[in-house]
Amino acid sequence: MTGTLYTYAFLDDFVLLYPVYALLFSDTGLSVWQISSLFALWSVTGMLLEIPSGAWADAVSRRLLLWLGPLLTAVGFALWVLIPSYGAFALGFVLWGARGALGSGALEALIYEELERLGAADRYTRAMGRAAAAGQLGVMAATALAGPVLAVGGYRAVGAASVLACLLTALTATRFPEHRSAPAAQADAGDTWTATLRGGLVEARRDRAVRGALLLVPAVTAVWGALDEYTPLLVRDTGVPDGTVPYLLVLIWVGATTGSLLAGTAERLGRGGLALVLTGSALALAAGAAIRTPAGIGLVALAFAGFQLATVLADARLQQRIEGDGRATLTSVAGLGTELTTVAVYGGYGALVSTGTPHGTAFALFAVPYGVTALAVVAGGRTRLRR
Repeated sequence: MTGTLYTYAFLDDFVLLYPVYALLFSDTGLSVWQISSLFALWSVTGMLLEIPSGAWADAVSRRLLLWLGPLLTAVGFALWVLIPSYGAFALGFVLWGARGALGSGALEALIYEELERLGAADRYTRAMGRAAAAGQLGVMAATALAGPVLAVGGYRAVGAASVLACLLTALTATRFPEHRSAPAAQADAGDTWTATLRGGLVEARRDRAVRGALLLVPAVTAVWGALDEYTPLLVRDTGVPDGTVPYLLVLIWVGATTGSLLAGTAERLGRGGLALVLTGSALALAAGAAIRTPAGIGLVALAFAGFQLATVLADARLQQRIEGDGRATLTSVAGLGTELTTVAVYGGYGALVSTGTPHGTAFALFAVPYGVTALAVVAGGRTRLRR
């Protein structure tokens, strides 16, 4: 099963359109405002469908959602290159947002419960860390190939390769085992969906440990995930030539991939260890971004390694604390929290930079929430001890 997971993760991110779709939009004649509106539509679609799709995964089949989602993006990417226009781009982003929501929660729930069935739930952190690393390798490979393919065959060739990757992702998803008996097989699907959603939310409300784990996921994941979109601007502000920017971006991705691979080794870290990882990563991010030199990007890569490690650990802690049937539902709740926080970071970052704040300073300021999260993690542990 883990081989299927790693292949799925790699193919899911091996999309050659990712590094060039903004160029496609611009070359089609879209304004910056129109491109921004597409990103907003993408985010809103994912947020609206996040929790309902998680409940659907719990009520019907997680594997079904995992192969259906990539088919949606395949259609969207085909529309982008066959009939490039604002309407086609918008529909493509709606399909892409739906695909993200379908996979969020379903994948984590399926992998955890299948490992648990095999008596190997303790392998979840290591498996998901390696899956994240496989996905990051997929991004790097797609980034390396996008330029040559675009030069030879244009956007249609890049789009065809992206559609093929989506189809292979869907095919791989059909290989996932799923031995659970879906509740929908025993009752009306509509009634089961609402019952599953209600049950998952009740568990979050009643169980303090689940609630804390739900809050930890967006606190750890959202800020650095949003900052990643601005790393090209941070790198360029160090004064390096534009041709050097991709190489330093690869360094940052290597850092994140290393963090993923360390997850299995670090899975026994307690609250103090997790707080230490967050604090050290925050300091590395602040220092590396503030000095605004190529050497500082190495510290940013180190910070991203720590944040990626903490992201995998936070997800593992959530899965370990969920006991009811609403595993995908609750994971989707955490995903919604991450999406909302990410949008808030985008807004805050844009407001900072619009006032003339350098990108390095903005990155350094966004290290502060990780210090606050580290303190909250330690305080939560002390509260449990007093109890």
